[in-house]
Amino acid sequence: MLDTAFLVRRQAPGPWLSSLCYAGGLTFGLAVSAALLVQAGVPAGALADEFLIATFLTSDGLAQTVTAALPLVLVGLASAVAMRVRFWNIGVEGQLWLGAVASTWIGIGGTGPDVLRLPAMLLLAAAVGAAWIAIPLVLKLRFGVSEVISTLLLGSVAFLLVQHLLFGAWRDPATGFPVTAAFGEAARFGSLGWGQLHGGLFVVLIVAALIWFVLEQTRIGFYADAVGLNPKAARAAGLPVSATVVGLVLLSGALSGLAGMTIVAGTEHRLNQSVGSGYLFSAIVIAYLARARPFWVVVVALALGAVFTAGSVLKVFYGISEGMIVLVQGTVLISILMSQFFSTYSLSRPG
Repeated sequence: MLDTAFLVRRQAPGPWLSSLCYAGGLTFGLAVSAALLVQAGVPAGALADEFLIATFLTSDGLAQTVTAALPLVLVGLASAVAMRVRFWNIGVEGQLWLGAVASTWIGIGGTGPDVLRLPAMLLLAAAVGAAWIAIPLVLKLRFGVSEVISTLLLGSVAFLLVQHLLFGAWRDPATGFPVTAAFGEAARFGSLGWGQLHGGLFVVLIVAALIWFVLEQTRIGFYADAVGLNPKAARAAGLPVSATVVGLVLLSGALSGLAGMTIVAGTEHRLNQSVGSGYLFSAIVIAYLARARPFWVVVVALALGAVFTAGSVLKVFYGISEGMIVLVQGTVLISILMSQFFSTYSLSRPG
């Protein structure tokens, strides 16, 4: 009888069971999301057109999907890298904002050789993002302050700094709107001639490949997994626990800063109030769905980019709100997380 049964944690769930549970959770989440969208007024027959055909099987739709996915890949990697060492970076948006601010400072400054403008923006954005996450890192390592609280609060501080700049010193003098002046050509990624896709694609691909190599092909990935599973055991085994945590957490902040630079130099060409909005939740969704593995981060980011592309169409033609698009993301995430229960535990009965 079930009243005498109990749950037993599986020591090592097999790949087939894990894959089956993951696929089941994904399918269930997509089915519930489809039902929610139909209930909100989207015709059932339009779902496949908007989420598959219009986003991957048309030239313009694919270009828009890939463009939307570029910063998603970087924030997804940022969240995944920190997650590998059990550092919960809830301040991805704050580091992204600071990276965008640092890039804008160079982009509208107009000083230095034009050929060095984009490299300088990349380096400064990464450095500022890393410096911003260094604050909660020190607070955790030195004083035991939860990084969930400190990163989240610092994200709000970063947004308020952006507001201060946009309504103050950086307000566009030509229009008076709370946006900066447009970047010059030297501070923009060049267009690739395919929709809005720009040269930031190559930066993202190189960064993603490097992260994959470091975490999957070198001992750093082994250190990260060991520290994430049991830092005390890793330290007892002589592994560089502190160096691994510090290095990967700073890398997480740098990746978020690069995401901010990619947005302002690639598509917006200026700093505005919407540059970093919505990326925190997306970063968490991508990292969890990808199981913090760099290759799958890229795949999931492309899928989420398709959701954003389709969501833009749904908002225009069917009046779907931004909140509904976020609800779809959350439904899929929760379904997959719930499905992991079945691969993690088994039901056992005495006798």
